[in-house]
Amino acid sequence: MEYRLAAHLSQGWSMTAPYACQPQDSRGRLWPERMSTFRSPWQRDRDRIIHSSAFRRLKHKTQVFVEHDGKEYRGDYFRTRLTHTIEVAQVARTIAGALDLNTDLAEAVALAHDLGHPPFGHTGEDALAALMEPYGGFDHNAQALRIVTRLERHYADFDGLNLTWETLEGIAKHNGPILDRDDAGDPVPSPLPYALAEVDAAWDLELHTNASAEAQVAAVADDVAYNHHDLHDGLRAELFTEEELAELPVIGPAFAEVDRLHPGLDRMRRRHEALRRVFGVMVEDVIAVAENRLAGLQPQSAQEIRDMEGPIIRFSKPLYQNIKAIKSFLFQRMYRAPSVVDERHRVTKIVNEMFPLFMKDPAKMPESWQRAILQAGDETERARIVLDYVAGMTDRYAIAEHQRLFPG
Repeated sequence: MEYRLAAHLSQGWSMTAPYACQPQDSRGRLWPERMSTFRSPWQRDRDRIIHSSAFRRLKHKTQVFVEHDGKEYRGDYFRTRLTHTIEVAQVARTIAGALDLNTDLAEAVALAHDLGHPPFGHTGEDALAALMEPYGGFDHNAQALRIVTRLERHYADFDGLNLTWETLEGIAKHNGPILDRDDAGDPVPSPLPYALAEVDAAWDLELHTNASAEAQVAAVADDVAYNHHDLHDGLRAELFTEEELAELPVIGPAFAEVDRLHPGLDRMRRRHEALRRVFGVMVEDVIAVAENRLAGLQPQSAQEIRDMEGPIIRFSKPLYQNIKAIKSFLFQRMYRAPSVVDERHRVTKIVNEMFPLFMKDPAKMPESWQRAILQAGDETERARIVLDYVAGMTDRYAIAEHQRLFPG
């Protein structure tokens, strides 16, 4: 068995660039475990995330459109938080592989990055953030850390999934450093969401530095995935047309190229062909920019990536400006479309009514959660238990619970 492990280390685990995270250099797990004989530490992290309850619940959590919004095809065709996560993981593996990074770590961070999202997407997050303001706040990245370190309770030896330091760091910092640095490079103290502060207190995640290149890849992959699939979903929802998209940078040239190569193509194929070109432009841009920066800076370790002034993985400035124009269009025509706004009001009301009810009357919660409330030391701890329950709900469960608790 030891030979098998050595063979893996020599035949693939370390065949990455010097600035990639190396499995044999992992800082390990908070609760020490024996090394697997056939999986790297980040392959184990990936597998634990996929098998977690929180990952399965993403199937019925909102990306943009709430599942139960009256059109019977919505749940079949529109992205959910789970399908979005799978797409992010696919993009992350592609980019990480092209840059000789550790694809398993990039994939693990990508698969975990949205575990902390509550029901109803960013609308649910906004509602819970306001409700939790007196109790330490709410942030879905911090909640993801709480899930993987405390709330998943399946293993005999520990709470959570006991993920490696590098995966936890990636979940916390994939969007960039959390704390500022002073002139000496030391962290500048600043208030943190309580869930993030708890994890960082138990195991210093170096919140003042960048994340690994692999985690940065996961963050950019998130941007690529949602900018691409939100265009698809917005068209399917008939919130805008191909003709309107053709007025936008990047997208317009993509439609023009498809029309030149495939004149007379039917509408759905034309749409798909154009948007997959947009997808390709984003991925190729990220890879080209990263290759140029890595060649110029020549980092020799993963730590050098963390200590840089800014991210090494990013869009070029011209494409970033074009993506901003696309995002602005999507914000006005999709995220703030009247039908979407109406739905936001409806689901905000659901969260705003359930949370205070559970705070006032925990007997309305399932028995296991009632026991946890009884053991709470104060109102803040009670609020955090109620938050864990509400944030863990799927859209369909939240809607059903609200109907049960507030009939009519």
